[in-house]
Amino acid sequence: MTQTAASVDRHKVSAYKVEAASELQRILAFWELHAVDEQQGGFVGEMNNDGQVQAGAPKGAVLNARILWTFAAAYRHSKHEKHLLLARRAYNYLVGHFIDVQHGGVYWEISAAGEPLNTRKQVYALAFAIYGLSEYHLVTENQEALKYSQQLYEWIEQFSFDKEHGGYFEAFSREGELLEDLRLSPKDRNDPKTMNTHLHILEAYANLYRCWPDAQLAQQLESLIRLFLAKIVDAETGHLQLFFTREWKPTADLVSYGHDIEASWLLLEAAEVLGKEELTEEVKALSIKMARATAEGLQQDGSLYHELDRSRQQYDTHREWWVSAEAMVGFLNAYQFTSDPAFLEQSLNSWAFAQKHLLDKAKGEWLWGVNDDYSPMDEVKIGFWKCPYHNSRACLEVLNRCQRLLES
Repeated sequence: MTQTAASVDRHKVSAYKVEAASELQRILAFWELHAVDEQQGGFVGEMNNDGQVQAGAPKGAVLNARILWTFAAAYRHSKHEKHLLLARRAYNYLVGHFIDVQHGGVYWEISAAGEPLNTRKQVYALAFAIYGLSEYHLVTENQEALKYSQQLYEWIEQFSFDKEHGGYFEAFSREGELLEDLRLSPKDRNDPKTMNTHLHILEAYANLYRCWPDAQLAQQLESLIRLFLAKIVDAETGHLQLFFTREWKPTADLVSYGHDIEASWLLLEAAEVLGKEELTEEVKALSIKMARATAEGLQQDGSLYHELDRSRQQYDTHREWWVSAEAMVGFLNAYQFTSDPAFLEQSLNSWAFAQKHLLDKAKGEWLWGVNDDYSPMDEVKIGFWKCPYHNSRACLEVLNRCQRLLES
């Protein structure tokens, strides 16, 4: 059910759109001014909260793929030449330094000078490379970008897809051998399958399908959506399950509120891209359920707690930038399909929390996060994981969704 014009709070929605558009430009300006590596090419690998660049910091595939997606998506919205130039810079650097021309896939990490440093093939990184490359193709019609996207998709399908139990394994050697240490980061469990990697394969395949409506890709995208419906989302609670055995047995009892709300709208987007009406309606109902489940983690200040360990009933109470960004989108998505004003308020409150506690108004960009007492976390402004993708995408999604609501 979409909303009628009378049911939309036009004043709030209109103001939200204007603020999101303004914040998008502020975020992009930071990366335009501070992230370009004039000495060694591409973009800097790390910058601290004081604006000091760590010249020798390695460069990660995830950060660079996300920069590519950000400026390609920004150009699609703005048509500003400067955004296209930065997207082209990101594209040239990604294909010139991260893609493994001998064995396929992308390197996990390269040196500051652009040489391979960690050649493992983390499927999460391949997914983000597809996401960025396909977005670049969508705005430029660059056929080489599409070719690289297709090759990375084929690498994932050849090496990572589990033909017996479905889904995808996490990490491989440069040559494609399954690794013993599969972890995306040291804080993760060493399990063969994770929600996080599957969420971002879903996101990547949906974007690739926009520019390459291939039959096998459609089949794999639908399988991913149905995997979330059947295995990854807990049908009883509406929360994602995070870690699994090969046979899809959950191995931890954790809630990640940021991933819950992010998945709530990415799943629906993927179903809409695929274009199967019955499946889309099923996912829409789940999406709303997931948004309501996520709201369990909301605090009076408008933020979401980071995680809940249900086995110990213990919250991780720090707040990270990407969680607030995804909450802006996910709750607004739920508002679009329910007319429930509580969802609009939850989206607006997430933005209000970001404005008050996460936006670095003096030095630009958003802080990594804040602790429970609102003191800034001791983390980087630019880094392996700290990127412009979550918050710039949130602004793009909010302004576009608000425009649709105002036109309804």
